[in-house]
Amino acid sequence: MDASVFNNRITKLFGIEYPIIQSGMIWASGWRLASAVSNAGALGIIGSGSMYPEVLKEHIVKCRAATDKPFAVNVPLLYPDIDKHIQTIIDQGVKIVFTSAGNPKTYTPLLKQHDITVVHVVSSSKFAKKAQDAGCDAVVAEGFEAGGHNGREETTTMVLIPVVKKNITIPLIAAGGIAVGSQVLAAFALGAEGVQVGSRFVCSTEASSHPDFKQAVLKAEEGDTMLSIKKVVPVRLLKNKFAADIQQAEFSGASEEILKTMLGRGRAKKGMFKGELEEGELEIGQCSALIDDIKPAAEIVYELWNDCRDAIKNLPF
Repeated sequence: MDASVFNNRITKLFGIEYPIIQSGMIWASGWRLASAVSNAGALGIIGSGSMYPEVLKEHIVKCRAATDKPFAVNVPLLYPDIDKHIQTIIDQGVKIVFTSAGNPKTYTPLLKQHDITVVHVVSSSKFAKKAQDAGCDAVVAEGFEAGGHNGREETTTMVLIPVVKKNITIPLIAAGGIAVGSQVLAAFALGAEGVQVGSRFVCSTEASSHPDFKQAVLKAEEGDTMLSIKKVVPVRLLKNKFAADIQQAEFSGASEEILKTMLGRGRAKKGMFKGELEEGELEIGQCSALIDDIKPAAEIVYELWNDCRDAIKNLPF
């Protein structure tokens, strides 16, 4: 499994050396992180969900200046300025787009007209089939261990990947709870051809996340995250005062409108970018329990791949 000779449908589709994709996370995945991951031979992604269109353009320009390797942009399809984001991506000549949180049929045909590779993030085999039917080139199937926005099915990655694999023919990327090399190997065993990794890259030196948030992730143990705000959109968070307040409101039968009011505006920025650890929204996955250091993104890429290879050697059969 030497990367110099490793090829599969994912590495060929994106033109990368390692079948590892860095998730396009809000308030973490700017041009510095995306370019560092791409320069290491994996696929870096700019997370546009926390950017205005003019800011996204700036990040694309800076990313292209920092790497001559392929990189992508993630676009949440429910984003208010989605049309402007799509046009910015087209105008700037971005060649790979990951879409999420919406109907892939809406923009995939337009993106394909401009020779853009399109990947859609799903939480079930039902939506994976819809993405395939919409013309997507690959899908990311994300288990509910993942940080941030989640599907309502609450299906674990261990179950989701083989179920999705049975129902599609396009390449499958596994996501949700992946932070170490043995999990990369497990994803391949389940039928994936690549992995998307988010939380591990939050604790990279290039991630734009606040240093205090990174430290909170390092301290996290099993059970320190929770799936919350289910009446609005399920989100996995680190437990803090805000998460406890939301949980109490949900237990008390609070309506969707009340929960939206409690969430307010800018809650994720407050937590993950400004470092307000008690009142902010701290989106991170269950695999935070496996993360114990902050290091350059390139080292994370190499560690994931090398540990995956070592895990093969250590199999007990």
